[in-house]
Amino acid sequence: MNLEEYFARTGYKGSLEKQDLETLTDIFQHHIRAVPFENLSIHCGEKITLELEHVYNKIVRKKRGGWCMENNQLLGWVLKHLGYDASFLGAYVFNPHQNAYATIMTHLLVKVVIDGKAYIVDGGFGVSYQMWQPMELVSGKDQPQAPGVFRFTEKNAVWYLEKLRRKQYIPNQNFSNSDLLEKKECRKVYMFSLEPRTVEDFHFQCTYLQTSPDSLFTKKSICTLQTTDGFRALIGWTLTETTYNYKENMDLVEFVTLEDEEVEKTLKEKFNITLDRKLVPINVKGSYTI
Repeated sequence: MNLEEYFARTGYKGSLEKQDLETLTDIFQHHIRAVPFENLSIHCGEKITLELEHVYNKIVRKKRGGWCMENNQLLGWVLKHLGYDASFLGAYVFNPHQNAYATIMTHLLVKVVIDGKAYIVDGGFGVSYQMWQPMELVSGKDQPQAPGVFRFTEKNAVWYLEKLRRKQYIPNQNFSNSDLLEKKECRKVYMFSLEPRTVEDFHFQCTYLQTSPDSLFTKKSICTLQTTDGFRALIGWTLTETTYNYKENMDLVEFVTLEDEEVEKTLKEKFNITLDRKLVPINVKGSYTI
């Protein structure tokens, strides 16, 4: 495992000398635009494991993506090797269908401290809830980014992330009531504490999320990648391409339904992913919005 190979994967060619916010942001943005958030292994007969060498080989050498426990673990390894003060935290993801936070800690986050200021770096959420810049860990402050306005709120040592989105323009009206579309303008994303975590804290969750019939990830095949002006997502057979701020305070959301034979080609062309095994797409209706 080496940093040069990782940076060749993400296309980052900037400075590695400074451990400042500007460099961190640049490295982070290259990661989220090169490495998809995806769970395709579950739906093509592969097992997701959290050993760092396995994650590195999958993302860097096989040019795959991964979910939070893979993406953020790799990102954390890179940042630590560069000399950043980086550590892991664990979050409980909000389920809009149940209007409640999960009872299991399933989301791995990276906390980075620069010049005494703490930032959350999360390269493993995907779709419109994927931050594009490290977020300063301060309560009650609006932090506008290209995807929308993010905000942390702290209460009794628990931190909550929420996001305010723009209006959406959907040219294909057949999808205007899609269950993939978020109806609320302000959406809770997850909650977390500042208790340091390790990857070992997530082994049970990693197994549970890829095997339980109650898991979102067994019900949907998901691949999503950030672009320079929005993001793409393939959920089951539904391909969406979102352009942020297409018009003033409005995002453009384009939907297409793929045929079975188009899925493999789309993964290659839109997400730069080639799978070793055949994918079986799935999209059970439920609590996943883009």
